[in-house]
Amino acid sequence: MVTIYDIAKKANVSAMTVSRVINKSEKISEITRKKVEAVIKELNYIPNNSARNLITKKTKILSLMITDIGNPFFTSVARGAEDKAMQMGYQLLLCNSDENFEKESKYMDMLISTGSDGVLIAPANDNSKKNMKKLTKHGIPFVLIDRRIPDIDCDQVLSDNEATTRRLIEHLIKQGHRKIAIINGPLVVSTARERQQSYIDTLKIHGISVNNDLIKESHFRDSDVTNSIQELLNLPESERPTAIFATNNFIGMNTMKILYRHNIKVPEEIAVVSYDVPNYTENESILTVAEQQAYNFGYIGIQLLIERIEGAAPEKARKIVLPSEIHLRASSLNQRD
Repeated sequence: MVTIYDIAKKANVSAMTVSRVINKSEKISEITRKKVEAVIKELNYIPNNSARNLITKKTKILSLMITDIGNPFFTSVARGAEDKAMQMGYQLLLCNSDENFEKESKYMDMLISTGSDGVLIAPANDNSKKNMKKLTKHGIPFVLIDRRIPDIDCDQVLSDNEATTRRLIEHLIKQGHRKIAIINGPLVVSTARERQQSYIDTLKIHGISVNNDLIKESHFRDSDVTNSIQELLNLPESERPTAIFATNNFIGMNTMKILYRHNIKVPEEIAVVSYDVPNYTENESILTVAEQQAYNFGYIGIQLLIERIEGAAPEKARKIVLPSEIHLRASSLNQRD
């Protein structure tokens, strides 16, 4: 972790001078200020404001970084996290990255600067590895929820993506479907990769060939599936899907809306299943879903984080995998020949 003493040494000035530059004191010459600021930038130093005032360097404030507060899954995650934090005597600061790595990075710099004791984070995508390394560099514990990051060893609370996807696809197969499409999120997100791989593996296990024309990529947040649905409907009739697997709740909800807009009967013409629960309207209330334990993602995640902060956690990183509950509804219960 870079300190003001490292800055002072490299810039050949006193630590007091560095402190004055950071605090924008007018008692510093412009030449010295620019020299110190150049070193600060070179060493990627982020001042910890709380550490200046608190000898213990403990704020009793935790941060929750989620990717979309408008997603009902993350709303429940936040409730679980807040409940556990307050129970343990901590306050919770909520940050929303909007599935955007750059926005996430700005929040990370702010959290480091203000001295958050720890971060519970659903990373934006694989690029978030850079932000996790930044937290590690500044000695701030973190726990990952919902999404993994390659080569990051830390406490995690995850969904059983492989098993849950397999159950949804096998349900469709039992209903007689062989031409099953998937509308997925971006593959730079671990949940998208894991759900797609399980979709492919399940088809192969049941002797169903994988048709790349039935694999579509959308976005977990701004999931406009209009083009994906149109491309599927434009396929020759012999290749057109009879079922669609939507890999998150927004994709599932929007898939239903677009199919109804095209006067496609669900499930008579195309069945639909979704990973996770949308905000229900009349049309979406018939949707077959895999419901995740959203509240427990937050609740358990904060528990692991506080244990890590307070030195009560084992040295080895822990991984908690939460199963989902399948709710079979009318959108997929059409028995086919």
